[in-house]
Amino acid sequence: MSENEIILRNIPFSPPDISDAEVEEVAKALKSGWITTGPRTKLLERRLAAYIDTGKNDVDCESEAGVAKYSNRVVCLNSATAAEELNLRIWGVGPGDEVIVPAYTYTASASAVCHCGATPVFVDVQPNGNSTSHMPEYDYEALEAAITEKTKAIVVVDLGGLVGDYERVFEIAERQKSKFVPKSTTENSLDELSSKIQQGFGRVAIVADCAHSLGASVSFKGQKIYAGNLADFSSFSFHAVKNFTTAEGGASSWKLPKSVYDTGVTDAEIYHMYQLLSLHGQSKDALAKTQIGAWEYDIVGPWYKCNMTDIMAAIGLRQLDRYLGLLDRRLDIIRKYDNACDELGLLHLNHHMDEMDSSNHLYLMRVPNATEQQRNEFIIKLAERGVATNVHYKPLPMMTAYKKMGYDINDFPNAYDYYRNEITLPLHTNLSDEDVDYIIASLKAVFAK
Repeated sequence: MSENEIILRNIPFSPPDISDAEVEEVAKALKSGWITTGPRTKLLERRLAAYIDTGKNDVDCESEAGVAKYSNRVVCLNSATAAEELNLRIWGVGPGDEVIVPAYTYTASASAVCHCGATPVFVDVQPNGNSTSHMPEYDYEALEAAITEKTKAIVVVDLGGLVGDYERVFEIAERQKSKFVPKSTTENSLDELSSKIQQGFGRVAIVADCAHSLGASVSFKGQKIYAGNLADFSSFSFHAVKNFTTAEGGASSWKLPKSVYDTGVTDAEIYHMYQLLSLHGQSKDALAKTQIGAWEYDIVGPWYKCNMTDIMAAIGLRQLDRYLGLLDRRLDIIRKYDNACDELGLLHLNHHMDEMDSSNHLYLMRVPNATEQQRNEFIIKLAERGVATNVHYKPLPMMTAYKKMGYDINDFPNAYDYYRNEITLPLHTNLSDEDVDYIIASLKAVFAK
């Protein structure tokens, strides 16, 4: 077939994969009479906790033993941004504090810091990304140099589904622990909890942005650990474009050192604080108030409204049933893309290596030596063939909101260099083998020109 005779396809970038199972579970939730935060949300929290622990999606979470083991480990919320903000608030970030964030990420990684009244401190990435995975992750020397007495946390971003180098970040935090100044305010119950946690830590917190990495794993101190169990606090996204979706939605998880629990803090206390923060500071949720005579409640803080509903959780429960198969299908597509990019000499993320398995979320590739304008023309040419692509990401110092804070992309040359020739190909489970072949053929044809 000649170039003029090609049959165009319409390939969207990242539509959700929703089966009859999700539709039926949502219908059951609607008919149950309970559509806000309730039993389905609580079950999804426990199942996610079990999945983060084991990598298995069929762990018993409904028996008495399962409920006891996996409760108070994960909190489902209405977005990953809410999850990241509540992580920071429970840790105790506030005005006057600084939180280190990679310059190469989506705004949620930094905007949650701003919501808390703190200052995001951007750090450049390594030239061309990690030398093995090619993920744009921190320049670790610059990261360590950025830590001051004001630093309260370091945000690690698992970009594209790959897992960051948490061992290295923890080592940096330990080396710089003498600079850490724990808070000691006790104005309310949140301050009391945050102060206990910070004093138990004795170092800055490692806060993971796992928006892309549910199901990813890495060898951490010689043991296979899944995203959500690596950092002190982690946040996940279940937005419509993610591997695992609840339409909107997200979740928080935490894994604190023994020294924190030695202060008397418990996971149940932490979980309860997330509930308070996500529901107006109300001492009882709607489910608890349904008990006989249990209408009365208190407002212990003038806090926020970002809880997950049972309708959202219904989607998530059936998504989790299917999740391992969805990850396998994404890997099939990645392998085909890898072969094509290697043949063409295009750079790309390496999603699977000896000590790491990605969640296969995004396929980032780069056109060597291309300028930003040439990259944009490449995207247009693919779009003319019906192939929708994207760019992940435009570095935050290039965005108006952060430029107004005084940031200049010229101070982050590696982030700009990675961005200027990056293109993200469609990677989702609605793609047929024929779609994938068409995308690869279109990539080759546009690159040849």
